[in-house]
Amino acid sequence: MQEIIHNPKVAHAAGVVYRMRRRIATAMAIVLALFLGYHVVFGQNGITAYQQKRLEDRELQKQIQELQEENARMKEHVDHLQNDPDAIEHEARERLHYTRPGEVIYTLNGKNAPAPASK
Repeated sequence: MQEIIHNPKVAHAAGVVYRMRRRIATAMAIVLALFLGYHVVFGQNGITAYQQKRLEDRELQKQIQELQEENARMKEHVDHLQNDPDAIEHEARERLHYTRPGEVIYTLNGKNAPAPASK
């Protein structure tokens, strides 16, 4: 068997080395925890990015809702133009400045207005 020599200097040095290893390991664990915490909050898929994506999602959902409402209004307008003669006449008078025989259109700011045309 091998004899264990108990030397106070060796024991003291071993204790110092053990304490240093513990301190270094604790410091490394703290650094790792701080790094992971920073990554969780500010990383590419962190909490900050998640909150920005949620805000962007809400804005896009709002835009989708507005576009769907506008689409519904346009479909209704197209339906009126396809089926309602009065709507067709109103559109022709408004946009194309068409008139019925004997009618005259007066424009106050005629810079961009086309010349009156007869139906």
